[in-house]
Amino acid sequence: MTINNPIFVFALITVIWFIPGIIVRRVNELNQIKKKEKVQSDAIKKLYPKAKDSID
Repeated sequence: MTINNPIFVFALITVIWFIPGIIVRRVNELNQIKKKEKVQSDAIKKLYPKAKDSID
């Protein structure tokens, strides 16, 4: 495999083009899931507030 091989060049460009996009997409998906879970937990906390004068 040399730089003059068109299949090698095509594969190299494809990898360089798509790998960063895949990485960025996965990071964004994880951030979106974390944000969704945080919003959901905040909404649940609003529905069930802690009692301030409970005896524990």
